[in-house]
Amino acid sequence: MDIRQLQFLIALDETRHFGQAAERCHVTQPSLSTRLRQLEEQLGLTLVQRDQRFHDFTPEGKRILAWARSLMRAHDGLLAEAAACRGQLIGTLRLGMVPLAGFNPARLLALWRSAHPELRLQLTTLSSEQIIDQLASNQIDLGLCYLSKIDATSFDSQILATPVMGLLYAPEHISPPGPPLTWQAVASLPLGLLSTGMHFRQAVDQALRSRGLTARLVVESDAVQQLLHSVRFGLCASVVPQDSELLASNPDLAWSAISEHSPLAPIGLIIRRQQPASVVAQTCFDAARPLALAPTGEP
Repeated sequence: MDIRQLQFLIALDETRHFGQAAERCHVTQPSLSTRLRQLEEQLGLTLVQRDQRFHDFTPEGKRILAWARSLMRAHDGLLAEAAACRGQLIGTLRLGMVPLAGFNPARLLALWRSAHPELRLQLTTLSSEQIIDQLASNQIDLGLCYLSKIDATSFDSQILATPVMGLLYAPEHISPPGPPLTWQAVASLPLGLLSTGMHFRQAVDQALRSRGLTARLVVESDAVQQLLHSVRFGLCASVVPQDSELLASNPDLAWSAISEHSPLAPIGLIIRRQQPASVVAQTCFDAARPLALAPTGEP
């Protein structure tokens, strides 16, 4: 067994396709298939369900895959630790992020890259629940998410923003009622919202439901850019957190706070408690502290 076999196994899981996995690993498909069969022979297990194409991992294969990920993270961590001993920070930081967080993640990315030019960043948009699950299974290194369901015994966190709900709209197409802007007025407008699995969407639904209201939903998406395009062309308005940088980059749009108080969980950066800690993850987590707020939400 060697590191390349584990890399092939993980690439196959991420692509679900033999040819794409081979391309990602810069080998031919027959070479990848041969090395995986050798791994199965060494372990005495069938790991992959296949005929001429990939179908899935066997139950045993899924258990081995979890170990393969842990071993690869240990391998990468060893190389990163060695680089840190030489005064360098190298490797890839895998960051999971919720959409429409009310905090621009580019602030973090610029901070990290300025301090560590050799660092590579891998960004994934996920729900808060997915971020917690993927941190726990070591599929990502840090998470930028809502902090309402964080287990302090398993994760460290720091607050970066306290979001405020408001209506995003194109004044050219939609004039919101008010002021004050109420949830009843919001419910009367055609709305575009995040998908139902997202924490912020759940908070919007709860704010409406608690007042006996139902959204006039015309667009639903987990892609922020699609929502912005829909708002810009007047198809709908959207409920989003206050984000001055989003408005600065979309000057044709406007944002108005909803007057009725609907508290949101704070947004923060989280890291899994683990020993030994990933030097890349821990260094980036510590470097973000100048951007953190006090628990009360104050700088």
